[in-house]
Amino acid sequence: METKLNHEIRTVLEKFDSKYFIDGIINKNQVIRDLDQYDAELVAEILTNEELKKRFTLNVAGATVIKVNDFIEVFEQDEYWQDSYTKYSKKIGLTINGKFLDETSEVVLDFPYKDTVLKASMSKEDNDKSDLKPDEPFLNEVIAQDEIDTLLDKKILVNAKRYTKDGVEELDTFNEDNLILKGNNLLALHSLKEHFTEKVKLIYIDPPYNTGSDSFQYNDRFNHSAWLTFMKNRLEIAYNLLAEDGSIWINIDDDESHYLKVLADGIFGRDNFLANIIWKKKYSPQNDARYFSDMHDHILVYSKNLPFFSINGLPRTEKMNSRYTNKDNDPRGPWKPGDLSVRTYNPKDDYPIELPSGRVVYPPSGRSWRTSEKKLKELISENRIWFGETGDNVPAVKRFLTDVKQTVTPQTIWDYSEVGHNQQAIQGLNKLFGENVFGTPKPELLLQRIITIGTNKEDIVLDFFMGSATTQAVAMKMNRRFIGIEQMDYINTVSVTRLQKVIEGEQGGISKDVNWQGGGSFIYAELMEKNTGFIKEIINAQNMIELQVIFKRMMETADFDFRVNLTEIQKDDLWQQSLDDQKRILIKVIDKNQLYYNYSEIDDENVRDLISDNDYAFNKSFYADRGE
Repeated sequence: METKLNHEIRTVLEKFDSKYFIDGIINKNQVIRDLDQYDAELVAEILTNEELKKRFTLNVAGATVIKVNDFIEVFEQDEYWQDSYTKYSKKIGLTINGKFLDETSEVVLDFPYKDTVLKASMSKEDNDKSDLKPDEPFLNEVIAQDEIDTLLDKKILVNAKRYTKDGVEELDTFNEDNLILKGNNLLALHSLKEHFTEKVKLIYIDPPYNTGSDSFQYNDRFNHSAWLTFMKNRLEIAYNLLAEDGSIWINIDDDESHYLKVLADGIFGRDNFLANIIWKKKYSPQNDARYFSDMHDHILVYSKNLPFFSINGLPRTEKMNSRYTNKDNDPRGPWKPGDLSVRTYNPKDDYPIELPSGRVVYPPSGRSWRTSEKKLKELISENRIWFGETGDNVPAVKRFLTDVKQTVTPQTIWDYSEVGHNQQAIQGLNKLFGENVFGTPKPELLLQRIITIGTNKEDIVLDFFMGSATTQAVAMKMNRRFIGIEQMDYINTVSVTRLQKVIEGEQGGISKDVNWQGGGSFIYAELMEKNTGFIKEIINAQNMIELQVIFKRMMETADFDFRVNLTEIQKDDLWQQSLDDQKRILIKVIDKNQLYYNYSEIDDENVRDLISDNDYAFNKSFYADRGE
């Protein structure tokens, strides 16, 4: 629904023919540039429009002054113009020599504001309920270090409880147990940094792929440059949390994998890049695919510091060991024959060998035996040479299974037959819950291989896009410590519930392979919501009456953007706007650097009353002696 203000602005812009339109769609950036430069013709037309003159001018000493900044603010409002050619006036991302991608033919990866932070409210559910949230999530709206410090300061944790085989118990201390946090993952990661910096051995993440079309229950539809900023913020704090001998594994598809590789090179260092693993995630092609059937994901692997990193080999498979037999009942166990000749020719080792059958053989043309004639006699006496069951075969060296390295060097192509596929993961989760509860889980076999390669028992594994808690479930079954972060509400109905089932001894996934019998425990806590709660209420409001009730409570307790004049908002025609515009305005004016309560506020009188004694004690324990 077009508001009266929208209509009047469009009427003015249409007087300039195509100057402010591209294919009939408003070019918002051009409008803002001309307003910022006080373009004489544009200002003159604004002043001739009585509605715009009334709203955007004031009289000073008999002169009419246009409030350009107020007018620009209208265009900078998130998705105020639903059909705007450029929805976001503050562009971040791909530039060359200071010009953005749409202004040049050459590309580099650049972040013009070094402190830009994407908090990213990632709920796709928000978008489904209304058109309030832009595809690009919230930016840190003030590029100022003190604001960012406030944003990234450690947060108060509430609803702390511990899950064990005996049930759930309230908690007043942090005892280094496994940890699950509910809340925005960027802010939760920064709440961990004082305690867990350089302590995490392995990070696995399966972030939003930025496809806009899959079933992943985050808001996948990030603007490309915004998505890169979103990832940059999180990878930077992830780097700090990694131990010197740690590694990070990033699951991604083709849409952003190559840009992500360049971004990760800059954060972790190209010298620390270990591998781009190709995981064949589907067992059958998509015949309805328009061009190609997407069959694989990438897993980008980086070490924190390559000289300190050591990799664990994979255990040998039964198939590998089945190649070893014991045809002559050798007491040293199974063996398989190996070629006695080598390609490197040595005349001294080109000699005849008489077989037990009496036949004489020589090495193949151009080759020689791999050992001297004297050494060969020793090997024969030790029963290490095999001449076949009839004694007439070309001699072969017996290679015993006990002499073989018991681990295998990991390769970079992983087939679903080895580590599972997407459908298998979905079926396993459905069986566990008795219904379809999560659309895109990863198979436990995949995480088992990753955790085997990158960790040892008791090491800490972190996944801050927790989803259905596959990483945490596998870590628990493999006797690793874990940290999980998730902000979606299914953390309580899917993620935590799944881990409770693991503690009880569920036998899905890798349970039988590792002889899992249950046990273990974890601590759950939530970042204490502040303005986040108001934003959720605004989005879910059904009518103006509900919004007015919310706004009244906001006026009592919410934090507003310091640039907002609350008096003007109340005097303005806020309640004459459409419901969606009312919501947009209220979301815009709230301070999104205050989504959660900072730990520094825990002893404030108004805050302390909101926290239980157990949660208060838990926070003091969790943050004890860590920079206070």
